Amino acid sequence: MPGLNIQFTDDEQALIRDAAEREGVSLKAFVHNASLDAASSRKRLRSELLADIFDKSAELNARLA
Repeated sequence: MPGLNIQFTDDEQALIRDAAEREGVSLKAFVHNASLDAASSRKRLRSELLADIFDKSAELNARLA
């Protein structure tokens, strides 16, 4: 399975470690889940924005036709 090496400052790592502890998961699991959540959220936002643009364009195109 592919892996990543990500470097954090000491302060950043402490922040992430504290968050992982609060959620009761390992540091690795926390970073993994956070990465996937961010990627999914961005994909969903992109889809919603594109759908909105297409809807508005369709209305404009219909009025211009």
